[in-house]
Amino acid sequence: MIVSMIQLIFEIPEAGSIKDKRRIVSSLKEKLLRRFHISAAEVDLQDSLAFAQLGGAVVSNSRQFGESVLHKALAMIENDVPVRIQDVQIYSEEF
Repeated sequence: MIVSMIQLIFEIPEAGSIKDKRRIVSSLKEKLLRRFHISAAEVDLQDSLAFAQLGGAVVSNSRQFGESVLHKALAMIENDVPVRIQDVQIYSEEF
């Protein structure tokens, strides 16, 4: 079993309140699940208004497949979501 993971830190320039930030983060998590079957959660920076840290994972039997799904998801985030990505890490582990 291969678990491919992504960790993103991004800035949310449109967030004027924590409520705005949560709306954007929740929408992003739903898109990742619906389009790419990626399980995602906000893992840090919950108290920050301007930044969020999201972690996501895909379970598959191929490192290449899992990481390609995460790279496609990253491209969608860069093009379709109103955030500025500050840091990205994509990696896989075999269990």
